Amino acid sequence: MRLAIIGGGILGTAHAMAAIRRGHEVVQLERELEARGATVRNFGLVWVSGRSAAELDLALRARRLWEEIGGKVPGVGFRPSGSLTLVRAPEELAVAEAAAAGPGAEARGFALLDPERVRAVNPALRGKFLAGLHCSTDAAVESRQALPALRAYLTASGRYTFHSGTEAREVADTGSGVRVRDDRSRFFDADLALVCPGAAHTGLVRELAGALPVRRVRLQMMQTAPLGEPLPTAVADGDTFRYHPGFAGPEVDALNREQSQTATAAEHAMQLLCVQRLDGGLTIGDTHEYTEPFAFDLDDAPYEHLTSVTEELLGRRLPPVVRRWAGVYSQSADPGAAVTRVRAERHVWVITGPGGRGMTLGPVLGEETADLLEL
Repeated sequence: MRLAIIGGGILGTAHAMAAIRRGHEVVQLERELEARGATVRNFGLVWVSGRSAAELDLALRARRLWEEIGGKVPGVGFRPSGSLTLVRAPEELAVAEAAAAGPGAEARGFALLDPERVRAVNPALRGKFLAGLHCSTDAAVESRQALPALRAYLTASGRYTFHSGTEAREVADTGSGVRVRDDRSRFFDADLALVCPGAAHTGLVRELAGALPVRRVRLQMMQTAPLGEPLPTAVADGDTFRYHPGFAGPEVDALNREQSQTATAAEHAMQLLCVQRLDGGLTIGDTHEYTEPFAFDLDDAPYEHLTSVTEELLGRRLPPVVRRWAGVYSQSADPGAAVTRVRAERHVWVITGPGGRGMTLGPVLGEETADLLEL
């Protein structure tokens, strides 16, 4: 078969990979010269630890796929670094203890470590904390270089063509397939079209599928200059327990009742996640904003909070912040759905809404769609 994939982010590229793996031909269109959305504005985390029990199997399959991809495409920067969620309050410690003793603990690779054992795993953590929840299955990729590396790998198959700076204006079901018209009145014929628009829910997407059962979420993040020492694991704080369904339970309910977040963290629905890039710098975030219209400017208070918490856990000053950014991602309105798939026409599907899980689950979502469509 010949597939037309519209959207050059991780979800579109993951679907291209799944199709190429199964022997098909793919033409992929991206309206920007490079993907500019949530795919490149994230931590690059392959985050198993916080996935819900219903999604755990999916996340572990995605983790195995990323490891396989990393072996074939070194440029994606895959590394099985694991993570440490550091707790600083008794209520957070109770959540970590429950997670480490829970039914999914072994599959996730959970272990609750005292400060001495935390520092044995990650010597850069010389600050103040009560304990750390270690997750050995978490991993990381380089989000800003993964897509070009994946496209080069796909191009080498001889069955993949990428058209950058090419906006799809019309997707017409012909009865036996589809015809895609771009912004220069060129036509691409295919047997099937997969539209992976990220957080762009209007325009062509609305024409094809109407109002989708998704919402948009805005975040703020930052990156520092090189730390000057390795940070062997990803690092999170106890606020992450509030936002990841894998930790849900009476302990999290008690944590939320305590209202122990700072005013800034509560106002901006914040958690600390921190990942070291291959160049030594740290990607640090993030915030959650759900009500549109989103602000077009950056708020300094969250950055001050993130800096303060990271420095407390590291026990040292951060290097200078070299860039800050905001991003918007698409999240399914159904909390039990890993992604939203809508059949717009017989040969046209719209796929979006993985939330903050796009980088984690991308490869396995592509495989799931290929199974669903019997590719």
